[in-house]
Amino acid sequence: MDYRKPSDRKSMHSRIVQDLGMQIVAGRFKPDEKLPAEASLCEEYAVSRPVLREATRVLVAKGLVYSKPRVGSVVKPRREWHILDPDVLHWLMQSTPQNEFFNLLTSVRCIIEPAAAALAAQYATEEEIASIGEAYQRMEAAPTPEALLQPDLDFHSRIAEATHNDLLAHLCNMLSLALREALKHSNQRPNLHELAMPRHRAILTAIENRDALSAKQATLVQLDDARTALGVVLGQELPL
Repeated sequence: MDYRKPSDRKSMHSRIVQDLGMQIVAGRFKPDEKLPAEASLCEEYAVSRPVLREATRVLVAKGLVYSKPRVGSVVKPRREWHILDPDVLHWLMQSTPQNEFFNLLTSVRCIIEPAAAALAAQYATEEEIASIGEAYQRMEAAPTPEALLQPDLDFHSRIAEATHNDLLAHLCNMLSLALREALKHSNQRPNLHELAMPRHRAILTAIENRDALSAKQATLVQLDDARTALGVVLGQELPL
């Protein structure tokens, strides 16, 4: 079920998950704090106890709360949240200042993506390299920042897939929602093509040449440029 963009006819179940999940992630309810009593929440949302309990089970599954008989639902420590769950990640993005969240994301990207590019240079098949190149060509041909978004995402996801490391590829995929939001912003930078394309081209060339070290270094350069782009668009420098 998509809690991020529920329809006008969304169920009360999804509304409760959305409301309580967002309040927990935003800090309205603190770790070790109990959520309001069942009776209170049932009255607030005008739902039955089974509907509320089903919503609570979703929050439990996302690592946000635990439930105990005669105690109720209690918020878990932040370190135990399933932070890469698409909904939890979305709520985190919504409740964190943009520069703070994007700096967090870029720091993670700087750890993961250079390693992924190096592995792709070593293990990608010729078909996979051609697929990365096809995404790059669509990036070059994109007439607007909006048109660039999907090819840019494809470029990075195809590199992750070409690692032939299922765990790494899955981790990159879990971050795709956050990456999409970051690219929406960074791609608004003036002179986008002149600044971003050579750096992506360098990554592609290194992978084509099976040069893992160059692929890693080119990715670090591209990510440093992405950090700069976000700083330009957001009007403030992101810390290194």
